[in-house]
Amino acid sequence: MPSVVHSFDPPERFVAGTVGEPGARTFFLQARAGRQLVSVALEKQQVALLAERVDELLDQVTGLAETVVPAVAPFELDDNDPLDQPIEEEFRAGTMTLSWDPGDERVVIEVFPVDETVAFVSETAEGEQQIEVEEPEPEELLLIRITPGQARAFAKRAQQVVSAGRPDCPFCGGPIDPNGHLCPRANGFRRRDP
Repeated sequence: MPSVVHSFDPPERFVAGTVGEPGARTFFLQARAGRQLVSVALEKQQVALLAERVDELLDQVTGLAETVVPAVAPFELDDNDPLDQPIEEEFRAGTMTLSWDPGDERVVIEVFPVDETVAFVSETAEGEQQIEVEEPEPEELLLIRITPGQARAFAKRAQQVVSAGRPDCPFCGGPIDPNGHLCPRANGFRRRDP
């Protein structure tokens, strides 16, 4: 069965956002062009890593690109609006690829669903065990092609979304709930406000 490719070249809007309260948030990548709206669920760490890698990629191609690659997100591309409604999860993100298309001078992001890789153990004629891995073709794919300015704006918002969660404990680095948390570095004792 052929894959469904949700392609946006370029999208009118491509953002990372969340639904829910800090500590129980669901993260999404959302792309929109006209009436086409695609929302893909992913983990907080995936959002943080994608934003970091987008910035790194743009820093690397700054001298190579013929067009101007902005050092920071252009003000006119700032997007602080909530995710578009309705939010219907197309799939949960697994593997993501990030590349630079020098012909169009665009950042290309591909998001694949979590795969269902299956491994089989079989024996060879000599009696040795052999592991065979079957990787099915992905049923869906989100393909985003954005300008360097759009990419910087995406990375800026994604970093803000990630940091808007629960504050980190200064001792153990774990998230602090509104009621505090049991810090393993403080032998499980809760810190009290003076």
